[in-house]
Amino acid sequence: MNLAARPEAADAGSASALCDAILLRLTCLHPKSIDLSLERLQRLLRRLDHPENQLPPVVHVAGTNGKGSTIAYLYAALEASGQRVHVLTSPYLIRINETIRLAGQLISDEHLSAVLWVCEKANGGDPITYFEVMTAAAFLAFRDCPADILLLETGLGGRLDATNVIERPLLTAITTVSLDHQDFLGNNLAEIASEKAGILKPGVPGVVSLQVPEAARVIQGRADALGIELLCQGREWQVEANSGALCFQSNRGRLHLPLPSLTGVHQVQNAGLALACLQNLFGFSLSTEDLAAGLIEVQWSGRLQRLRKGPLFDQLGSDGELWLDGGHNPGAGEAVAQTLQDWQARDETPRRLHMIVGMLKNKDAAGFLAPFRTLAPKVHTVSIPNEDAAMAPGDIVRAARAQGLEATSVGGVAKAMARIMAECADGAAPRVLICGTLHLAGSVLAIDPQDEMNLA
Repeated sequence: MNLAARPEAADAGSASALCDAILLRLTCLHPKSIDLSLERLQRLLRRLDHPENQLPPVVHVAGTNGKGSTIAYLYAALEASGQRVHVLTSPYLIRINETIRLAGQLISDEHLSAVLWVCEKANGGDPITYFEVMTAAAFLAFRDCPADILLLETGLGGRLDATNVIERPLLTAITTVSLDHQDFLGNNLAEIASEKAGILKPGVPGVVSLQVPEAARVIQGRADALGIELLCQGREWQVEANSGALCFQSNRGRLHLPLPSLTGVHQVQNAGLALACLQNLFGFSLSTEDLAAGLIEVQWSGRLQRLRKGPLFDQLGSDGELWLDGGHNPGAGEAVAQTLQDWQARDETPRRLHMIVGMLKNKDAAGFLAPFRTLAPKVHTVSIPNEDAAMAPGDIVRAARAQGLEATSVGGVAKAMARIMAECADGAAPRVLICGTLHLAGSVLAIDPQDEMNLA
């Protein structure tokens, strides 16, 4: 490994190829892709002169589902108010650059390769994980680019997540906690909630979405132990969709705002969490117009996103619907199924739901699919291109059938679409949902990019 070769001197063919080469070398330094700890990153940050202590005010967001959507609302509203906003999210759909946004723009290949090289040189061959390196590289980029605020999403958990090296954020937020990543975070909701609540800090207010009682007790207990203010949905603030508007209520009054542009009944709650955060950002003042703009102008690809062009859409025909969602756990399944149930109840002409499902090996396929039973979908299972951790389509079939669903494996998304259209040739146009993981969503968008992806 040649750590002395500066990026501009490396013969990698392109800055993008150089990023890939550096990341490949670094990820080979640790035998595990996930190893929750703060020690390795803290060591690297010391060698980098602590960029994590030289950042703009931070909003730190943890939870199981809805983290990215909540950050998307925050970003859109803050930008509408004229703020320069840094963002760190994960995972990405198509390009790794999607994870780091510098004052409104995705980090360039050249900039990313430069900060990765600095991290590689400082690390000196010591064990480090991919996410830890990316977090350190992001902090370097954020430090050197002026901005007013940083929106920071945890990667996994909270307490031992790499992003939790931020000692004094401006605000913390926790979305709904549900079962996911049990092999790392715990076998029950209380244990998982305890890990998520690890982002709460002394002297820093926390904003929390609606939780099941088991998780709520744990999060509140952590807040009580720290002596901090906790602003909880259903207690300090409420949100609902009513008569075509988003109604938000807190101790600061009642707001009537446009419904969020992101699709799904669960987006009302995500938008509410963002609004509660925006009302409690010390030093920031957003108008009602800014808040409304955040709900209307928000963009977040791969989350119940309607596809309206591309080869897959062309297979569907003009009367069909094609949707894409990266949810992969039981909570996400419940949220999407509830939205589809509402659509089905409003359909003037009944549509058969067809699901194209690909998942990762470590996910609860049966738990994800169970909420769809009432919709009686036809499930077509696929593998995920270039993904070694993909669950075998036959295993997804067995999980679906165990839930009473009609299911069969198919050799890829395009072949699944062809089969669906053949089955629907003499009936109503179908509603097709491609789902099960962001990895599958990303592979679809790589060949069928949509205008609203905003990857520039």
